[in-house]
Amino acid sequence: MAEEIINRVANSKLKTFDLEEIYPEGNRVLFDIKDWLFQELILKEKDFRASVKAHDWSQYKNSFVAIYCSSDAIIPSWAFMLVASELTPFANKVVIGNLELLETVIYQELISFLDFKPFADAPVIIKGCSNKPIPNSAFAFLIEKLQPIAKSIMFGEACSTVPLYKSKK
Repeated sequence: MAEEIINRVANSKLKTFDLEEIYPEGNRVLFDIKDWLFQELILKEKDFRASVKAHDWSQYKNSFVAIYCSSDAIIPSWAFMLVASELTPFANKVVIGNLELLETVIYQELISFLDFKPFADAPVIIKGCSNKPIPNSAFAFLIEKLQPIAKSIMFGEACSTVPLYKSKK
């Protein structure tokens, strides 16, 4: 008679944390203001404000938006703030910067509101493989929350982990 195969990983106290599971759905938009500049270099306030006013902001409903300027222009802070003020009623999140900064801010907020009690005194695996754009900083935010409470922290998959931290208790 064949021996029953026992999944020791499933029966262990190991807790897996997968950042991909908390990834919020929604379009990620890189909003470039260079087209609203004179010759893509000079901000003329009157023309810029007219462009902002004429733009259909509703198209960004439930999107995550990073505002930036791809030209080498010097843009005053108020211009980015003006665009952000129009996006805010529609977008889920608005940042001034690139898509990586956008994902970083999204994850920082998500992780700050999570309940980490289920991970107390447990060995934790932070899942490494992902199909979503998870910034490296999200892993640091996670370590910051888990390290004070977890028994140990590993990175990877249950079959192949890299040890990161072990409590000294």
